[in-house]
Amino acid sequence: MIIIKTPLEIEAMRRVNRMTARVRDELAAMVRPGITTLELGNAAFELVQKLGATSAFYGYHGFPGHICVSINEEVVHGIPGRRVIKEGDIVSIDTGLAFGGFIGDTAVTVAAGEIDDKKKKLLEVTKAALDAGISKAVAGNRLGDISYAIQTVVEAAGFSVVREFVGHGIGRDMHEDPQIPNFGNPGRGPKLKPGMTFAIEPMVNVGGSKVKVLDDNWTAVTCDGSASAHFEHTVAVGATAPEILTLT
Repeated sequence: MIIIKTPLEIEAMRRVNRMTARVRDELAAMVRPGITTLELGNAAFELVQKLGATSAFYGYHGFPGHICVSINEEVVHGIPGRRVIKEGDIVSIDTGLAFGGFIGDTAVTVAAGEIDDKKKKLLEVTKAALDAGISKAVAGNRLGDISYAIQTVVEAAGFSVVREFVGHGIGRDMHEDPQIPNFGNPGRGPKLKPGMTFAIEPMVNVGGSKVKVLDDNWTAVTCDGSASAHFEHTVAVGATAPEILTLT
């Protein structure tokens, strides 16, 4: 069942998602060669505390970090630790906050120093795929329109979408109905209505789409070792246009 939020609930989601976007942006600005992923995780903890919120990730199904930090071939769910970010890495930061009874969720992938042309294209394409998917979050469209828009942008660029992990509904809980694959057919699935709120999040690989989870039971990596990028916004379906909630 897809939960329709009231105007008051949408306003509460605006608040938490703006806070989440602020943390995302401040962490992204910290990414540089020489910093560790744990330093980013500790900074996230301090920022979230200053905002009076809590991490929506820490302890979620046992996850041990306040954010997810995934580098290069790591797709999602990287645990902050001792790994040092190096020149030429791409770093995905996935941030979730809880405040006022609602959840905010957003992700961005940024470069550490100079990156090669393939990685530059990967970031551009993944961001473009997110924008394309968001553009379909309008009342009267179907859920499959979002999925198809993302897949079309990615595959036209010669990249692949991850199929094991998907976007999702979001609100009082981190994961609500529906699941939102980054692939699919247009005109299929539930009809979109104002008040629906989604976390739309293409995960895109330079190589094949297959991923595997490492022995830490969290970090997902590409099976072929190719680079991966992850961008995410929380979005409210609108009558005539989508509203991106995770903007500062």
